[in-house]
This record gives sequence, C-alpha cells and structure tokens, in this order.
Amino acid sequence: MKTIQIPYYTGHMQMHIAEENLKALITAKGDSYNSGKSEETLVREALENPIGTLPLYKLAEGKKKVTLVTSDHTRAVPSKLTLPILLGQIRKGNPEAEITILIATGLHRAPTETEMRNMFGDAIVDNEKISVNHAFEPEEFVYMGNLPSGAEFHVNRLAVECDLLVTEGFIEPHFFAGFSGGRKSILPGICNAATVNENHSYKAISSEKAKTGVLKQNPVHEDMLTAARRVNVQFILNVAQNSEKKIIAAFAGDLEKAHEKGVEFVRGLSQCASVRGDIVVTSNGGYPLDQNLYQTPKAVSTAEACAGEDGVIIMAASCVDGMGGEFFEKLIVMGTVEEIDDYLSSIPPKETISEQWCAQIYARILKKHKVILVTTYLDRKAVERANMIHASSLDEALEIAYSLKGKDAEVVVIPDGVSVLAVKTD
Repeated sequence: MKTIQIPYYTGHMQMHIAEENLKALITAKGDSYNSGKSEETLVREALENPIGTLPLYKLAEGKKKVTLVTSDHTRAVPSKLTLPILLGQIRKGNPEAEITILIATGLHRAPTETEMRNMFGDAIVDNEKISVNHAFEPEEFVYMGNLPSGAEFHVNRLAVECDLLVTEGFIEPHFFAGFSGGRKSILPGICNAATVNENHSYKAISSEKAKTGVLKQNPVHEDMLTAARRVNVQFILNVAQNSEKKIIAAFAGDLEKAHEKGVEFVRGLSQCASVRGDIVVTSNGGYPLDQNLYQTPKAVSTAEACAGEDGVIIMAASCVDGMGGEFFEKLIVMGTVEEIDDYLSSIPPKETISEQWCAQIYARILKKHKVILVTTYLDRKAVERANMIHASSLDEALEIAYSLKGKDAEVVVIPDGVSVLAVKTD
C-alpha cells in the first residue's frame, strides 16, 4: 500500500492506494527544479536585467501617476515579497510618484482586509494607496474600443489615467487561456463584467484553440493580449512557482517578450505526455485555488486529458468558500449536464452570463466522466445538485471509483493538476 499526499486547503489529505493499482504519479518538474538562488535574489535579478525594455526605475523617471496591478486573494502571487521591491524600484526612479496598487479581481468578490494583509503584509495595507477593481460598477471603467472578437473593451480608468502601468503575476498552465500571467492582469483582471463575459463566451471557450498550453490562434488569448497592448502595459513582473508556492524563476520587462520567456520556462517544467487511467485523482494545488467549486475545473481539465473514455475523475478541493460566484452556482445546479450545456450554447456572446464558462467546462467533462468531489466543507446535497458524487476523504472516493470501474482499475494520480500540462499523444 502506497500513501500519497494530495494538496488540500492549507495542508494535505492522504490517499492510500495499492501499488498494483497505481499506474502513474504525475508531477510538474518544478518541484525538483533548483535555481540555487533565494526567491528575493531571483526577483531582483529579473528586475535588474529586464527583457525587451528599460529597467523599471528608468521607466518611472518623470512619471507622476503610476498604477501597479496585482492579483487578488484567489491567486498565490507572492506579493509580500514582490510588491515592496517593485515599489522600491518605482520610487528609485521618482520618489514623488503617486502610486496606486490596483487589485485585479476580475469578477471575483473584493478581498477582505484580513486577506489583503495576508497577501501584501501590514506595511503595504497601512501605508500604500490600494484600490479594488469592481467589475459591476460602471463608473469605474473607460471604453477603449472593440477587441478582435468584437467584444467591447471597458477597462478600469486607473489603467488609463496614469503615466506608467505596471503589472505583476505568476505563470502557470491555464485551462482556456493557454497560460496565466502577462496580459491576464488586464483582461479579465481589471475589466468590467461585460468585457470579461464576452471574452469568456460559449463560442470562445468552445474553440479548439482555447485550451491549456495553447496561445497561437487562441481567441481568448488574442483578446487579452490586444487589451493589454491598448492600455500600454509598460512593464511586467511574472514569477514561476513550485507546489509549495515558492518562487523558482522570475521574468521582468516587456509585456510580450518577458511573458513569452516565462511561458517557455513553465512549459518546459509542466508539459508531459498524458497517461491514460480508469481513475484519475487530482487537486487544485490547495489554497488559495481550491477555496470554491468555481475554480476547480482548472485541475479537472487536466484530469480529463488522462481519463479513459469513461474514466472516473476524483477532485480534492476544500470549497471552504462554498460554490463560488452566485451565477456559477445557479448554472451548475440548474439541471442535468445536457440541459446545462444546451442552455449555455444558446446564449449569444454579448449576452454571456458571468461565470458561465466554468459551468460550460464542467458540463463538457461530466458528459463523459463521473466526477467525485472530495470536500469537507461543501455538503453532500450541494455536490449532488451539481451533478457530482460527494466524498469526505480520498480513500472514500477511491472506493466509490473502484465500485464504478472495478477493483483492478488503473489509477493515475496528479497531486497538483493546475501545475501540469498533460498533452494527449494519440
């Protein structure tokens, strides 16, 4: 019997599996990667040697109003470390600069003060000017024309009414934008609901190019990149992290060139050939990405690439914050997966409902695969209404899966499904 640790909330949950059932244990190579340098050294070296642009402090010279876009409480950006360094670089160029830290919430709820202190540290919360993107407040946004898809581009006015726009984030595989980081700080990060919705329309998400690891001809990515170019993002800092959320590489400089280098690095560590299993076990890598059901399709999409034709997927996610957004919750429990997909497919891009894309992706997966959700926070009835099977532990989930697939079923385990880019080879 083998014991495997699966990330869950702020710790791990154990799974016990017989050696003869375990077909593969898939992890990103990032966990074994060692740069030989501290996290702070990696960040400072990236800022000292920017890709495709002048150093940040040079760009800040003479700039009076600076907007610095960062991520919200649902993302593990190491802002406690990175923000003070970025602020120091800006003030090195102009000590008098008026800096606003803009939290890119997309359509998420605003972070609480406690969450902000956990993300940024007390010194930044107490001493810096912080603004939060509110996607449903029209007065916060400026119309900047249409995007390649035809979507109207409404962006937070703080990104337009500044002399220097800087963003920070991290890069990992993304289930329909190809990779996170770079341009995603703008769209969906600081756009209004209508822009985010249309960028994430049923039509866009249904594209064969809108999938993990694909950027070229990806309609979701193309809109995002156009949006970031249009507001003139002049400097980015993006990091790569291991499963412990530790920085293993940093990339700074030009919006596209620095992001491309980061993507190349992350792809090299995350991409692997998919291994077909009767049962696939995964997670969202624990907190903060496993705090609601809305975020879980990220890892379930990875498991989908390894699940046999009717393979069972086991997803471990705390869902400590419940289902997630109210729109997603209404959609994911509205009926059978066929009914959900039929309803969503009839919605024109400009009438896209906020958060429908995660319900769409779940409907696609649930048509082919039973999903067992391992959670100790979301109750059984809620899980079953979402067309999934509830389990309170990984061992319980595995027993349920064996009852569906047989005691000799082959099991593939991907402890952190968000960090892995599984590519089908057949």
